[in-house]
This record gives sequence, structure tokens and C-alpha cells, in this order.
Amino acid sequence: MIKINIVAVGKLKEKYLSDACKEYLKRLGAFAKVEICEISEYRAKENPSPAEIEIIKEKEGEQILSKIPKGAYVFPMCIEGKELSSEEFSKKIEKEMLLSNAEFVFIIGGSFGLSEAVKSRGDFRLSFGKITLPHQLMRVVLLEQIYRAFSIMNNSKYHK
Repeated sequence: MIKINIVAVGKLKEKYLSDACKEYLKRLGAFAKVEICEISEYRAKENPSPAEIEIIKEKEGEQILSKIPKGAYVFPMCIEGKELSSEEFSKKIEKEMLLSNAEFVFIIGGSFGLSEAVKSRGDFRLSFGKITLPHQLMRVVLLEQIYRAFSIMNNSKYHK
């Protein structure tokens, strides 16, 4: 069975977001084993300098990199990544599965994004658009799109 790891900075704080994640995790159980690993979010003082932001991203990045299993195919979620339609995203995952990639890691950064080291470790930088989403909401959107991708692969009625 395919294994999907989601490494996310910060914890879900809102019940409605947590409930939505639980629902998509339940649905995804038919297609893959999915685990979520939460990384501690570093807090910045009011109006941090660019140097302070880089330090935070590097600290979070070190934690993220330590959670990536060897041999996993890594999707860092970043605004400068490639935008794919749901169908293209499904085909990308399916292609990588056919190339013997049985473990995927999707990375959701914190408030300041991802460090260059994390982006460099990625195999495919992925973006869900130029809009900025709170990283907690991004987790729900990502889980839904992964579920949709598997639904497309399996000709489910979910994706119309």
C-alpha cells in the first residue's frame, strides 16, 4: 500500500479544521496509509527582520528534514512551485507510483514558508496557486486534493 506522510509546521487549533482533516484521512484510508507529523512552530517577535525570519525557517527546516524517510518522493508546498490541475496532480502521483515510489512526503511550512534546504530536498515543488492560505487550512486543502487525486485514479464519482 502507498504511504503518504504530511509534515506540517504547527498544530491544528480549530475543531472544524481538525474534523475536516479527520474526514479526509478516513476517506484516504481506502487508498493509502496516511500519517501526519506536526513540527513545532517557532514564534517570531512583532515585526521580525528578514534575518530573524530566515533563522526561524532554518530551525523549522531542520526539524522537517529530520522527518523525511530515506527514499521518499518529496513535495514541498511552496508558492513558487508548479501549479497543477486536479487531473494533472492525480497523473503526477500515479506516474511516480508506477516508477516504484511507494512513499510520498508533502511538506507544509509555517507562517514564513519553507527554508531553501527543504525546498532543495524536494523532488517536485508544488503550489496550489498564488493565494496565501493559513498553513492550518492548507492541510485540509492538501488532504482533499490527495483524496481527489486517488478518486480520479480509481474513476470515483467524487471527481466530476
